[in-house]
Amino acid sequence: MQGVPTSFSSSPAAPTAPVAKPKPFLLTPRQGEAARALMAYVGSLPLKGADAQLLAVVVSIRAARRGIGNLTGQDLRALRLADPEGAVTSFAALGWQGQEALLGEDMVTPVAVTVPDLADRPDPRLPFGKVMRSRVSGWTVRTMAAKPVKKTSSAGRLAALFLAAHGPADEHGTLPAHLPDDCRAALPELLAKGFLCELDGERYLLSEAVRHLSGTRPPSDTPPRTRDEPETERLSWDAWKDRASVALRRHVEAVERCPECSLTTERVSEAFMRTAVPAQFEEKVRAAYTAWEAKYPAQGPAAAEFAAAFRAAHGHGPSVKQLCKAMGWGKMSRELRIHVIRRLIADGWLMNTDPVPWTLRPGKTALARTSGATTASGQRTR
Repeated sequence: MQGVPTSFSSSPAAPTAPVAKPKPFLLTPRQGEAARALMAYVGSLPLKGADAQLLAVVVSIRAARRGIGNLTGQDLRALRLADPEGAVTSFAALGWQGQEALLGEDMVTPVAVTVPDLADRPDPRLPFGKVMRSRVSGWTVRTMAAKPVKKTSSAGRLAALFLAAHGPADEHGTLPAHLPDDCRAALPELLAKGFLCELDGERYLLSEAVRHLSGTRPPSDTPPRTRDEPETERLSWDAWKDRASVALRRHVEAVERCPECSLTTERVSEAFMRTAVPAQFEEKVRAAYTAWEAKYPAQGPAAAEFAAAFRAAHGHGPSVKQLCKAMGWGKMSRELRIHVIRRLIADGWLMNTDPVPWTLRPGKTALARTSGATTASGQRTR
């Protein structure tokens, strides 16, 4: 009988592909250390099963500064746990409080989960500042939403977090000593999906597609002159969010943490922080709209239906570009996209909270049509 192989490679005979421009790293060296501290803390918790441990990662990073992490039912659902109820109830044994409310019918109201172990104390378990906590939180979301990982099991996504935090970007890493057993069992899944390009016993190598998620970046990729510049920009973003209303901040976090959109922090912050400038449409844009309308007549109902479905799946509305692309309206200039959406808003098929991005939803005309159809249906059934 043949022996079981101990060394694997995801594509040993694959032809060499063109080298793509590498994505920028999400974490600085110090933030990488913080990511490893987070995973070590979660690994030390007496929890059984990847569902509970994966949820604990999300709660812990949100509670890192003050011992209270806010989550919604939508956040819980987005994790796609096999047994969400079991994961939530397991926290009671740790002394955590308030998490039971996550299992209610309300999917949007934040639930405050108290983690006594992370509350104010002389020697905090996770000594993160505001920017550090925000960056590591964003890293967890982006790692779990990475293309080779997003459709894997809870154990696969948890393993990806451990391996990304500990794995060097361009060298072999060693499996963390505190890697949960369920995660070890999921390693072949990460190899098959392309998160890892090599797995040999206790050694592994991150694939090129996810090297930017590494918690240990090469020194050459962190020039001393510019190392602090992104931190300054992110601090401004955090300050902007601190001044936002509760409702606006909730919307911002829904967009930032959306596993379906997987948007970068820079992309989200730029969209929310930029100054709104009234659009002036030139004659050529109006002419382009006339041609578009002739090619795509009566698009209001379909656009409203898509916006409603998108909001239900993502927890926020689509951007103008996302809606236009999904509707199959072909190549459009930014000015034409804006003009089309504004006309749909004027006709009542869509509405938004201008100038807040990602707020498109069905308008009054669409809602009245839906309400009318519901009433007629009810009359027919009586």
